[in-house]
Amino acid sequence: MANASRITSSHSPSNPAKGEVPSRRRRSNILAGTVGHFIEWYDWYIYGLLAAVFSSQIFPGSSPAMSLISALLTYAVGFVVRPLSGIIISPLADRYGRRGVMAVAVGGMTVGSLILALTPPFSAIGYAAPLLFLLARVLQGISAGSESQSAIAYMVENGSTDRRGLFGSLSNAASGLATLAATGMGAIVTSTLSTHDLETWGWRIPFAVGGLLGIVGLLLRSRADESPEFEAAVEDSAAEKKSETLRLRELLRRHPKALLQTAALSAPAVAYYTWATFLPTYAHLTTGRDLDSALAGNAIGLGLLVIIVPLCGALSDRIGRRKPFPIIGAAGMVVLFYPLLLLLQQPGFGVYVTVTVSGWVVLAIWQGVYPTIQAELFPAAVRVSGIGVAHQIVIAALGGTAPLIASSFVEAGRPMGVAVYMTAIVLICLIVYLTLPETGRAGTHTTDTTPPAASEAE
Repeated sequence: MANASRITSSHSPSNPAKGEVPSRRRRSNILAGTVGHFIEWYDWYIYGLLAAVFSSQIFPGSSPAMSLISALLTYAVGFVVRPLSGIIISPLADRYGRRGVMAVAVGGMTVGSLILALTPPFSAIGYAAPLLFLLARVLQGISAGSESQSAIAYMVENGSTDRRGLFGSLSNAASGLATLAATGMGAIVTSTLSTHDLETWGWRIPFAVGGLLGIVGLLLRSRADESPEFEAAVEDSAAEKKSETLRLRELLRRHPKALLQTAALSAPAVAYYTWATFLPTYAHLTTGRDLDSALAGNAIGLGLLVIIVPLCGALSDRIGRRKPFPIIGAAGMVVLFYPLLLLLQQPGFGVYVTVTVSGWVVLAIWQGVYPTIQAELFPAAVRVSGIGVAHQIVIAALGGTAPLIASSFVEAGRPMGVAVYMTAIVLICLIVYLTLPETGRAGTHTTDTTPPAASEAE
């Protein structure tokens, strides 16, 4: 069995003699993964960005602040569902394939977005309005809970062994581009429509656009090839038909350290979600800045992130992953977050751009490489499960609650508590990063399908 741990197949990039995946097909597969990932996160982020606009239309409350908190609580429900979806669905992607799970994920997100776009206001249908929003967020939570880890594994596995950093970074580049598109769409509707039109119907436009884009993503993913490395893993263990429950048990038993490291790699999402979905609202609530100008400033920083992320991914294929990227990115967050939010108290659009750009630069350095590191911490046979269990639990606990906790700090009159909270979490992650193995050097890439514990035992 030990000799079978590193495998090749007719579908594997490591065996071109038997038929390497054609470059054209590889590009098509990466496009399907990237575009689908973009659509998933566009739909996800637009809710948080526009919550302050539609909250009074959908969620009754004694004050605008209470309506906003209700809207953000509903937003957080999607994050609560995510780990359940990740735990249940991820083993299916390891057993039956990444492509099918990715197609279902983008389909569920599309339905959720269309529900959000078409739900009548509370004044028309009463409590059915917030209930429909809750249903939509549950659907989106299930979809997002199976999306990230499946897309990360799919794109890394479709990449050649010397370009995995670049291909893995495309998932976060797509996510950043989706946040940029959502921010840009939010800026367009808030700046071009009157307050009345925006609050009554204009906020629905970005959700409708997301629903239509979702149909495109579904078509692309349904026509994509399966991951060649997954197919190789299936061929290597064709006689092994373990249940999903047994796969999860073996994952927890054989890879506890990798799970902890994966969780720490995902945990700075608390800062990402604060910067992406709440920073414009934070600036609006604490300094009185116009929401449309804040969204425009955020778009500038996001544009820079979309450029930096794939550059870091490509560099990691040359100089390694662990020290230059997650460690430097996390250290930058620890040093900068408090002074940046303190600086935000000063007036001026230039100040806001400085704050948001500085935050997005350090977030981009962290984001550029962590998906590939996560994928390389696990063998192909449990890769989606390993990333999904750790990533989705952390995202639910920290990412989903980030805007809610931030708004609670603001409501309590302690806006700088947001910076302290983010910095404390990232500091803990930084300590864990010191234990990461270097997975980016030549010779460390593998299509290993036998867990290391099992191989060593033999």
